[in-house]
Amino acid sequence: MKLNELTDNAGARHAAKRLGRGIGSGKGKTSGRGVKGQKARTGVALNGFEGGQLPIYRRLPKRGFRNPFRTVYVPVNLGAIAAAIVSGRLDPASPISEAVLAEAGLARMRRAHAGVRLLAGGSIDRALTITVSGASKAAVAAVEAAGGTVRLTGQPPPAGEAAAAPTAG
Repeated sequence: MKLNELTDNAGARHAAKRLGRGIGSGKGKTSGRGVKGQKARTGVALNGFEGGQLPIYRRLPKRGFRNPFRTVYVPVNLGAIAAAIVSGRLDPASPISEAVLAEAGLARMRRAHAGVRLLAGGSIDRALTITVSGASKAAVAAVEAAGGTVRLTGQPPPAGEAAAAPTAG
């Protein structure tokens, strides 16, 4: 085979429409664009135009507000943590952090998420040390009732732990 013998497979290329080549071609004069006017010109997109009828984006009411600065958390229920411990994906003896939850597949962290929020769905029967960005009051109460602790990142540690921490200097 030689370079000058290379060809495309049959049907791989479509022949371009030959526009404006006389009235006998069927695509002469206006090239299939109808008559003169805005839509006969290049680069015109009339998105949302409904022929003078009031467009749907004006017929429907505007409702609500989406705060662009809202804080979005990944929700994780206590029942999911308990199930992960039973299945062996989490070690109940070691502290459970957001990174550990993500490794276990319980929290799918994305750039838009500010962290993990612990919720009280399900029940827990072991003493766990959980460190997350947020937690509901019911979830904190359930973990503490089982003998564990919940620490929230971004908040100072309890007074006893602050004194025990070494100071840099």
